[in-house]
Amino acid sequence: MKHKGYFLLFIVLVLSDQFTKQIFMKSFELGQSMVINPYLSWTYLHNTGAAFSILSDSGLIGKYFLLGVSILVSLWLISWAQKTPAIYKQKLFGQFFLLSGAVGNLIDRALYGYVIDFIDLHVNSFYWPVFNLADSFIFIGVALIIFERKSSTQ
Repeated sequence: MKHKGYFLLFIVLVLSDQFTKQIFMKSFELGQSMVINPYLSWTYLHNTGAAFSILSDSGLIGKYFLLGVSILVSLWLISWAQKTPAIYKQKLFGQFFLLSGAVGNLIDRALYGYVIDFIDLHVNSFYWPVFNLADSFIFIGVALIIFERKSSTQ
């Protein structure tokens, strides 16, 4: 198997995502929120849609559509990473962070029919949509890929 170290990173990230979600499922009531500081709260929510709750009211069709898309994207990311030469370290980190986030949320969709969210960032009256570690991994992965160092692409 190519890129064994990156697959280990993948396993650690997915397990950390799932572990934190289990903590909130067991410790909070749905909708319960705990203020940590003026910018962060823990708020336990279920997101039946995609990013920013897109398709959240689409019923079973939306649920299976999002599950199917998650599976296809995960398979495509694995294939893409396998084709990436080892010299492209930043790109590989990005691909595996992205894969970890996709699989973390895929597990939720497959098991529960929704994604578990709990990180609630806010400043004054501005509230970012509640998210989870998997969403953060997706963001980090995309950023690593977009801002890949020029020296590795030459």
